[in-house]
Amino acid sequence: MLLRSTGAEPDAPALIDAGRTHTFAELEALAAGTAGGLTRLGVRPGDRVAIASGNDLTFVAAYLGALWAGAVAVPLNPQVPTTVIADELHRVEARVLVCGPAGAAHLDLPGAVTLDALPPGDALPIEVERDDDEIAVLLYTSGTAGMPKAAMLTHGNLAANIGQVLGDPGLALTSQDRTLGVLPFFHVFGLNVVLGVALTAGAAVVAVEPFDPARAVGAVREHGVTVVAAVPLMYDLFTALGDAPADAFAGVRLAVSGAAALDPARARAFTERYGVDIHEGYGLTEAAPIVTSTAAGGATRHGSIGPSVPGVEVRLVDANGDDVAAGDPGEIWVRGPNVFAGYWEDPEATARVVTADGWLRTGDVAVADVDGYLSLVDRLKDLIIVSGFNVYPVEVEEALLAHDAVADAAVAAIPDARTGEAVGAWVVPRAGMAVDADALRAHVGTRLARYKVPARVTVVESLPRSPAGKLLRRALTESA
Repeated sequence: MLLRSTGAEPDAPALIDAGRTHTFAELEALAAGTAGGLTRLGVRPGDRVAIASGNDLTFVAAYLGALWAGAVAVPLNPQVPTTVIADELHRVEARVLVCGPAGAAHLDLPGAVTLDALPPGDALPIEVERDDDEIAVLLYTSGTAGMPKAAMLTHGNLAANIGQVLGDPGLALTSQDRTLGVLPFFHVFGLNVVLGVALTAGAAVVAVEPFDPARAVGAVREHGVTVVAAVPLMYDLFTALGDAPADAFAGVRLAVSGAAALDPARARAFTERYGVDIHEGYGLTEAAPIVTSTAAGGATRHGSIGPSVPGVEVRLVDANGDDVAAGDPGEIWVRGPNVFAGYWEDPEATARVVTADGWLRTGDVAVADVDGYLSLVDRLKDLIIVSGFNVYPVEVEEALLAHDAVADAAVAAIPDARTGEAVGAWVVPRAGMAVDADALRAHVGTRLARYKVPARVTVVESLPRSPAGKLLRRALTESA
């Protein structure tokens, strides 16, 4: 699917990276060559090939090459500490780690290589048969089941969601489109919605690495971008650009937002400045990812995530698993060929989120309008979403408790004007010791990704707990 345009339009642009245009024929040749190099390293069908790279040619070549060789691609955030990368590699028993420029700090890890360092030789012809139910990608997510786990997305899952998007008139791309590639490819939104959908449609992806709002707007104008997919913070930064002309997005016919709630006032501010409406959607890694979008309904509606896309079933259910009455809030349940195969080597966590008849329990609560548009109202889980990235409190609390001066710690969401939510930490010092907030944040930064580092640390004498000893996170959130 991803390279099917090579036969019909081999010379059509597929990826524009660092000002250079790569055609579909070039990407196919690069994928075949990369697959050959990986095979000569000992990679066999089903082996895990991790990728630590930015939005660049290295990532695309490694991703396509891993799939071409029948391997399982494992995209990783190249900006996290090497200790985190090492743990993620160990957990999925990755055979190879392909590092791009953004991931060069991890080249000392066992099995790490650059694209240029792959063993030379003949390109690998496509001979590996993979079924729809075989794993194509493992993506780490905190999504619906606590601490980060590797979600298993099959070839069928990814292909299904691409088809569901392209099958909707409001979301479909054509070979004439150019999509802005600012969402990180190691995130499911960037991987399957931006890269996967665009390549399958024969459209071109204009990669911007690293993300900078001025550079992104410049790329939109220079390369005639027609489709923009971004998170709310990115749209805020576009709006705030003082020297961007009013017609900067004049060529954009479709702008979509996801991964975090889009504030209606800020959406209107973008539209008033640039004359482009933003369609809001909802999805999650475990659904590969798109579930709903206002673009699927045909009209923007501020505060709504829209109806479900074609081929995706959605229910709103109560605590007993029964459908709620019209207008009442209920947990979003999702079913369709895009729903993932479970968490890597964790059947218990899988069983907690997928019912026996295939419904994915998202943990998010919504209400439905009479015309099927959904609006999010709450989350059942303690997940913190920072600029579209998931942070589970427990992993941050464990990092805090590893500091010698911390006796007890709690983490909860705090409001943030730029990122929607941020990580707030409340810590109880050990007797006779003092806690330095900056030093504690630096300590966490050596163990976790930057977006998981607490934006604010509050030193307290004790933490709010129930009579049974359960931490009352809601009390912390309300105090914030």
